Amino acid sequence: MNYQKSELYFIFTLLAAAGVLTFLIFKPFLYALILAVIFATVFEPVHKKALVATRGRSGLAALITTMSILVVIVVPVTFLGVQIFKESVQLYTSLVNNGGTVGISQGIEGVLRNWGIFLPAGSLDLGQYMQQGLSWLIQHIGTVFSNATKIMVGIFVLLIALFHLFKDGGKLRNSLIVLSPLHDVHDQTIIHKLELAINSVVRGSILVGLVQGVLTAIGLAIFGVPNPVLWGSVAAITALIPGFGTSLVIIPAVLFLVITSSVASALGLLVWGVVAVGLIDNVLGPKLVGRGTKLHPFLILLSILGGISLFGPLGFLFGPLSVSLFVASLEIYSAIRKERNK
Repeated sequence: MNYQKSELYFIFTLLAAAGVLTFLIFKPFLYALILAVIFATVFEPVHKKALVATRGRSGLAALITTMSILVVIVVPVTFLGVQIFKESVQLYTSLVNNGGTVGISQGIEGVLRNWGIFLPAGSLDLGQYMQQGLSWLIQHIGTVFSNATKIMVGIFVLLIALFHLFKDGGKLRNSLIVLSPLHDVHDQTIIHKLELAINSVVRGSILVGLVQGVLTAIGLAIFGVPNPVLWGSVAAITALIPGFGTSLVIIPAVLFLVITSSVASALGLLVWGVVAVGLIDNVLGPKLVGRGTKLHPFLILLSILGGISLFGPLGFLFGPLSVSLFVASLEIYSAIRKERNK
């Protein structure tokens, strides 16, 4: 059957208008839906085991997997985010109202003078830089907690979307393949590449960074450094810098203990940083990353910082994944061009 151009223009216009309206309807839940896709991809092995345990009952297996994600990730991350926000506000208030780091700055200047390094009086103003950094952190984290109802609705949508992705994900995948103008083999390759990209970033670099951040926070708490959860979260981000990421938090904390506490505590934290934190990347990293689309750690760091600026706190996930998906798409495009040039 031949269609007139007017009919095609009408259906394309209708499709575009309906697509825009659908996007606007889904926009408030876009982050929750993206997170659901990410979690469904990462936890697919768990879902497969649940299917085996339930003897192929897809609904029950999806429910078990979704509840497992709620218990293991959503609840702890919510409490952690609240604690980070509280410690950020507490530290910021201390810096503003009590002069915060004046004593520490003077102590560092004294240590440097003992080493023969002289700085102009007052030139080392740690408080100013920390206030600026904490203001940025509070501004971005605070938006998450500004509307408790919106958060609860987002978590609800996330869990419902996860359940249906686990239960009917295969049908959704087949529908996308049918709608795609590419050959089915290319569609399968793209989906496989995207799954590898998600697993490589989330299970690899980000999870290793989170483990290092948790261990850093534990060490800071043991040896008496204030606001350990806040600085542990900073260490989780800096851990993505290859080679010396967590040392950007550990070394200043050691110097803080040398100036304000005891040398024994400083040495203890230094040993903890080298043994418990430093070896994680070498031991845990290769087991978690596996094969996939691997970004250079520096690109992951930039994508996290840029992602947080663009998307807010969830940018630490969306940033690296966006870059990874872009790289995966380039690889697919290159493969298609080579195939057509044969």
